[in-house]
Amino acid sequence: MSAVSFTDKVRNKMQELRGRTKEQAGKATENRDLQAEGRGERGVADLKNAGEKAKEAFRH
Repeated sequence: MSAVSFTDKVRNKMQELRGRTKEQAGKATENRDLQAEGRGERGVADLKNAGEKAKEAFRH
């Protein structure tokens, strides 16, 4: 695994965690906008992770 790939994975995981945190905070405060924002961030992170996995599959 290259350093760039590792860095991207860490960034994606941080974005996923940030999204989960926002989603949970939105649920706790009944703020639907914050929940939606959190789900959106998680979705973007999931897509980025899928892209990383695809790149890795083609490298090997």
